[in-house]
Amino acid sequence: MEKNEQKQIVEAILFTMGEAVEISRLADVLETGVKTVRTLISELKDEYDSTNRGFTLMELEDSVQLCTKAEMYEWLIKICKTPRKMTLTDTVLETLSIVAYKQPVTKSEIEKIRGVSCEHAVNKLLEYDLITEVGRLDAPGRPLLFGTTEQFLRSFGVGSVDELPEMNPERIEEFRHQAEEEVQQIQLNV
Repeated sequence: MEKNEQKQIVEAILFTMGEAVEISRLADVLETGVKTVRTLISELKDEYDSTNRGFTLMELEDSVQLCTKAEMYEWLIKICKTPRKMTLTDTVLETLSIVAYKQPVTKSEIEKIRGVSCEHAVNKLLEYDLITEVGRLDAPGRPLLFGTTEQFLRSFGVGSVDELPEMNPERIEEFRHQAEEEVQQIQLNV
């Protein structure tokens, strides 16, 4: 394995881990010696510093970590203090309602109710920490089961899912109608 490939591997590991990684573990992964890894780390650090990057490598005893440079702190604070804005479209809200009222529920059950794919909506709800994986259904393929989170309860001001309002039958019919319209629109676009 050539040196540049080894550097890429070290970089990828450190970036992905987001915490200090023992140099001996890096040596095991690269199937090389600790001395070689220390040389790679030194060269990477020099490359980062010479190209004026916002990050560097920090050695901590027998470990190394990819870290943001101290002079970037004021910029990081600005972004960290800005709350991430949740955008809950009608589709995402409908999917969340299904999860909240039918939990634990699988994607296929959600899709059966909505009549359309729910992949994007489920991914958004997971990203916003409004739903989470709560297990697997004991059925062929062992599909994931989803349920609401504490963040969901906080966001909607309820102490438990038992406090959710009763579903209005007219609203359920409206959901079905909207899902049917979405299916027709998809079929027209295909």
